[in-house]
Amino acid sequence: MKSGSVFLLVMALLVPLSSAVRAQGPAYQLGRTPTPEEIKAWDIAIGPEGKELPPGRGTVQEGEKIYAQTCAKCHGPTGTEAKFLHGPLVGGLGSLTTLQPLKTVGSYYPYATTIWDYVNRSMPLDQVSSLNPDGVYSVVAFLFYRNGIIKESDTLDATSLPKIEMPNRNGFFPARPEWKPGYWQPYFTPQPIPRVKKP
Repeated sequence: MKSGSVFLLVMALLVPLSSAVRAQGPAYQLGRTPTPEEIKAWDIAIGPEGKELPPGRGTVQEGEKIYAQTCAKCHGPTGTEAKFLHGPLVGGLGSLTTLQPLKTVGSYYPYATTIWDYVNRSMPLDQVSSLNPDGVYSVVAFLFYRNGIIKESDTLDATSLPKIEMPNRNGFFPARPEWKPGYWQPYFTPQPIPRVKKP
């Protein structure tokens, strides 16, 4: 019985030591540091302010054509149909607080640039990132028009897109809530509630 305890003690001491030695293992010189050009090509994320948006422009009419060719096969001809695993893209306004919320382009997302970023990096699903910036602006313009966010005559570009006020802009908690020491629940109530100090 005693030898079993000694064995466990020795193992408990050796395991952390072996992992530390393994972490200090040799460098195999695999790979290389990416060049600034490679990093720039991979860095395609678009923030809420839209500072990273590329030049280009798109109209509802152009977007309708592209949507019919590349998007309708999964999202339906009008964007209201749900096919397979793909949910509808149009409708759902006012449904997020109901028992059956419908998360669509118009009802859910807080920033217009989020839609542009998503379409640019991951659509169409069978040819990811195959749309040029003009095509992405056009598809987004068509989706925003179908959701009643913009007019049919509007044109989207790097200047106009970030200015669009999405219907659910204020429906999310802030990513970095304002917080001051001595306060709790910084963003669950309109005004921070002072912490009660115990005597």
